[in-house]
Amino acid sequence: MKIFKLKSTLPILAMLLVSNFCFGQIFSPKIDSLVDYAMSKFNVAGVSVGIVKDGKIIHEKGYGIKSVKTNSPVDEHTNFAIASNSKAFTTTALAILVEEGKLKWGDKVKDHIPEFKMYNAYVTENFNIQDLLTHRSGLGLGVGDLMFFPDGGDFTIDDLLGSFQYFEPVSAFRTKFDYDNLLYIVAGEVIKRVSGMTWEDFVAKRIFEPLNMDHTYAALDKIKDHDNLATPHSSETGILNALPNFEEMINGAAGGIYSNVDDICNWMMVHLNSGKYGDNLNDTLFTKNSQREMWKIHTVLNADANPRYNSHFSGYGLGWGLSDIKGNMVVQHTGGLPGMLSKTVMIPDLNLGVVILTNTSDDGAGIFNAVSKAIIDDYLGLDDFGWVDKYAFYFQSRKIKGDSVTQQVWKTVEVADDSHINENNFIGIYEDQWFGKVEVLKKGDQLWMKSHRSPKLNGAMHFYKANTFAVKWEYQDMNADAFAMFGLDEEGKAKSIKMKGISPNIDFSFDFHDLNLIRMSND
Repeated sequence: MKIFKLKSTLPILAMLLVSNFCFGQIFSPKIDSLVDYAMSKFNVAGVSVGIVKDGKIIHEKGYGIKSVKTNSPVDEHTNFAIASNSKAFTTTALAILVEEGKLKWGDKVKDHIPEFKMYNAYVTENFNIQDLLTHRSGLGLGVGDLMFFPDGGDFTIDDLLGSFQYFEPVSAFRTKFDYDNLLYIVAGEVIKRVSGMTWEDFVAKRIFEPLNMDHTYAALDKIKDHDNLATPHSSETGILNALPNFEEMINGAAGGIYSNVDDICNWMMVHLNSGKYGDNLNDTLFTKNSQREMWKIHTVLNADANPRYNSHFSGYGLGWGLSDIKGNMVVQHTGGLPGMLSKTVMIPDLNLGVVILTNTSDDGAGIFNAVSKAIIDDYLGLDDFGWVDKYAFYFQSRKIKGDSVTQQVWKTVEVADDSHINENNFIGIYEDQWFGKVEVLKKGDQLWMKSHRSPKLNGAMHFYKANTFAVKWEYQDMNADAFAMFGLDEEGKAKSIKMKGISPNIDFSFDFHDLNLIRMSND
């Protein structure tokens, strides 16, 4: 795979000045300078920025490149995977169905999907449509995401619907926020069963088309012309490395949309206009009542403690994070897939919306946070806080700390004495009730682990300590290497495996800790 180190073309003088000026009235050259400076601090391939203010698009522009393989430039129409920013499209689709009388927010999920089953009978009986959308199920962060991370598994909607009964709750139902993706996929299935259209067809027909989002797609396979599609990249190793596109999930309700800042500006404006769009705002996508429901806190979070913003509340609505800064309501969401990160922020009181799309993991989160906060701070009349430098320092420190942990693990592996290990005690097939079979086998002279249902999860097992091995996956698009900790019987033969990620910076969607692998046979 070709690798490329992106070099900034920003003049040194501009780099020195940009951290000190106040925007006052935002205009494109100042945003250009901000983004260029940010790209000099964060190793990203491309960035696209869109801003709407008072019902107009005042800035939309691409920066950097779509791919290190082509060096072709990003523009305002370049498509990126917007990942979890897709969730608000799902809640809007449900709002449309509610307004049409085809379902109610309080409907029980089992009334639309009879086979839906949670971890106990009470939760199954009372789980409603809004519970699918508000991250308050009682299950842990990213639970079950291992069915889709990494991509390429063969899990079906039936597998997903049958999985929740096997997960252990970490909190009481409806009491605590723990972000999840699987329940949004269930919401996409609700849309399919209620409307008679797939989630992809519904959002395309009922949302993209009326809003003239004519270059937005509900799935990668809907894109026929890839000429203006950004390629995902990783900067984990310090150099930009192109990644393959993430393969489709069961449906895209949790994170399947591909879009661009030009189209997302239309999307932000319909929300800032309380569901109105078109010439003179004569058309309605959803009503003010639906917007109130989507922008109402359903799950409470802690408010930002930063005195700079004087925040009083924070929580999650329906597909949107909600908070306040300096007396203004903030509506926002982020999204992330391997090599693709995005952020959408709206401040309704200022009639302001900002969207930032990137095609690089790791540093992409730093740049979308720093740039969006710098722009918003200016509109709030705040002084320059040096967000770019602060986030650059934070992400660099985080990476150094994480790398030190993983490096120490592999140093321990290098000197570990495995002469006492009887590999036959570990070889066999282990099964988890929701994830399926995982096999430990001998591959040449090396112990090896492979998942039967998620083919990218296969890799060499290296003795670490005691009954623990470190697994180096062949899949390296994301930092997902894991510990495999064996439970032994009285004869020293393995009877179970528990797992957890090695790096403290591992993405939460690699929920190895939710596995309970039981050996099927000691033969």
